[in-house]
Amino acid sequence: MSTATAPPFAEALEAADRLSLADQESLLEILHHRIVERRREELAQDISEAQAEYEAGGCEPRSAGELMDEILK
Repeated sequence: MSTATAPPFAEALEAADRLSLADQESLLEILHHRIVERRREELAQDISEAQAEYEAGGCEPRSAGELMDEILK
């Protein structure tokens, strides 16, 4: 497969295949940590947006029971 026409994901897989097993394991660990950090950042952004919406009066506090009643209606 030519890397000039391969999609970026396929190129990344091909590049990973050329690494030693130890380097592949290191790459996997690095990617895992980056994914965890990205998810943490997204969660922090979601929390920040929810807090801003709450402070702007865009939502009201509700108990878990009230939320479930609303969802199940």
